[in-house]
Amino acid sequence: MEDHRKHMKRTGSSRLWWALKHSAAGIRAGYTEPAFRLEVWLASLMLPVSFWLGDTWGEISLLAGTVIVVLAAELLNTAIEAAVDMFTLEWHSLAKRAKDTGSAAVFLAMLWCGGTWIGAIASKWGWW
Repeated sequence: MEDHRKHMKRTGSSRLWWALKHSAAGIRAGYTEPAFRLEVWLASLMLPVSFWLGDTWGEISLLAGTVIVVLAAELLNTAIEAAVDMFTLEWHSLAKRAKDTGSAAVFLAMLWCGGTWIGAIASKWGWW
């Protein structure tokens, strides 16, 4: 049987290359989920707009960062759901709790993102 931990022996650029390959595979896997696909499409619109909306590097970074956090939270939620489903498809209170808390993390990230963007738009157009 092949050692499944051989990647841990890699160092330097080889380790980075393999990490990037696995990350790309994770993004491709996430893209099979409708919620993540929608968020990617929204991000493709919002990220360029953040450069117009933000006046300073800090503002641009905050606007873009909140969008990236939503994507990251969705990927983590997808990972939690996949891990739970790997063990059981039957209803269980702990499985429900894991899935619900993952979903709540995405919701909180979306609230932060939405609030940040609403505040930035309101500020840009002099609403406050």
